[in-house]
Amino acid sequence: MKKIEAIIRTSKFEDIHKCVAGLGVKFFTFYEVKGMGMEHPKVQTYRGIAYEPAYIPRTKIEIVTADEHVEDIVNCILTQGRTGEVGDGKIFIYEALEAYRIRNNDTGEAAL
Repeated sequence: MKKIEAIIRTSKFEDIHKCVAGLGVKFFTFYEVKGMGMEHPKVQTYRGIAYEPAYIPRTKIEIVTADEHVEDIVNCILTQGRTGEVGDGKIFIYEALEAYRIRNNDTGEAAL
């Protein structure tokens, strides 16, 4: 099993969600994150005062899946998340050694 973590533009979340759902991904975790990288935040105005935020908002997606589905999921994220601009995000893949379903003690891929 593998764990896929992707940090993406929040505006691309729905497109990626539809694509991975079409592949049969039954669940995943996502949350709002902030970070910094090569993209510089845009100057914003609040109550007439211009300021540059220190961090850029993004969405992080985590998916644990069987090894044979990794390539298709990564391709979904790459194609649906790409704008061609700096700041499109990153994908990280890790080994998932074990999984347990708390409800009925399923283990391994059966727990997914």
